[in-house]
Amino acid sequence: MKFGIYFAYWEKEWNADYEHYIRKAADLGFDVMELSCAPMEHYTDAYMARLRDTAAHYGVRLTAGYGPTPQRNLSSSDPAVAKAAKAYFIDLMQRLQKMGIDSIGGGLNSYWPVDYSKPVDKARDWAIGVENVREVAKVAADCGVDFCIECLNRFEGYLTNTAAEGVRFCEEVGLPNVKLLLDTFHMNIEEDSFYSAIVTAGSRLGRLHTGEANRRVPGKGRMPWFEIGNALHAIGFDGDVVMEPFVQQGGTIGSAIKVWRDLSEGADAEVLDRDAKDALAFSRMVLGRQHAV
Repeated sequence: MKFGIYFAYWEKEWNADYEHYIRKAADLGFDVMELSCAPMEHYTDAYMARLRDTAAHYGVRLTAGYGPTPQRNLSSSDPAVAKAAKAYFIDLMQRLQKMGIDSIGGGLNSYWPVDYSKPVDKARDWAIGVENVREVAKVAADCGVDFCIECLNRFEGYLTNTAAEGVRFCEEVGLPNVKLLLDTFHMNIEEDSFYSAIVTAGSRLGRLHTGEANRRVPGKGRMPWFEIGNALHAIGFDGDVVMEPFVQQGGTIGSAIKVWRDLSEGADAEVLDRDAKDALAFSRMVLGRQHAV
């Protein structure tokens, strides 16, 4: 397994100095740094090459995460929106290739967060999403990119909430590079069992996001980490485990994630770094080996 962290742990906006966070990830001992796709459509070829080269220099693998806007919804019943979404994602796959990124994850088959003031037709949107994800994922495969569909909790998404639904969606798309992203925060809401969910995902599991039920770093909450680790070992998982804590109020990120109190408890940059490093050591201990329970 490779262990990583999402840059937004330290940030309040989606656009950030990613070169700085690549260096920080390396200094703290992480294998992986996850970036947001939100600003990437504006990147020049020179900047994308610089991110690729910086990551290679520091020995950090880059992954990408994205919560599509309503205008980039691959399951939209509006043909114009679906067409624009496909064009966006096809361009994005080519950009990821230029940055040396071989995995994207998120609620890629829908949009995020869902506006529930509008009616939901899950069966219709599912069918549309399967067709459009298949088209985009073929381009992703040509670019060497795994397209990881995240199973989101019911309050943020409706198309694929559980590992079982995610597997069925992937199977209907029918491409080997279409995989699942499971997230302990969402699993805590939707799944009957962490172990069963991970085993259900099996070889389809492309990435695991980790964090406590309160969105703090692993080790500062009540998640059953030994159970999760044993499930990963049961399926022979050797992919990316990326912690995705959100602990700071304010900004676009704090608003989008609904962080309405300071979960960092007033931590400065030094304390945030120390907590991340401690959480990395904790994650390697509880997830990187099998345990008796």
